[in-house]
Amino acid sequence: MRLHPLVVLPLLLGACAPRAPEPAADPTPEIRALLAASARAWNAGDLDGFLVTYARDSATTFLTSGGLTHGYDAIRARYAARFEPGATRDSLRFADLRVRALGPTHALVTARYVLRRGNSVTAEGPFTVVLERRAEGWRMIHDHTS
Repeated sequence: MRLHPLVVLPLLLGACAPRAPEPAADPTPEIRALLAASARAWNAGDLDGFLVTYARDSATTFLTSGGLTHGYDAIRARYAARFEPGATRDSLRFADLRVRALGPTHALVTARYVLRRGNSVTAEGPFTVVLERRAEGWRMIHDHTS
């Protein structure tokens, strides 16, 4: 049986055509779990557990109304006093969390942080973070908290 060239040619061209990239898995569940674990660590007084969300490199940035902090070590130093024995640290939770994939290795998260002491909210505000998927999982490379 011989195939006619007009039948074979479209089959060959179709096999060589570029394919659309596979859709990336939704990072939302993994990122929500990471942030929930971070809040639990904050509430337990575990500084290193809280900071697990941040990429451990000098390019990681943290921006607040107080200025820009560069690097994981500087970010850790900024939070350290809140985790010293006897320090007052209100209970942390995140609200209105939204995750937007920016491709297979990056995501944008917007949410609100809420700090409570007893029945009172002591501080709250919006934040936006950019996360990057790394070998160790999703990690923040930029945090802008207002």
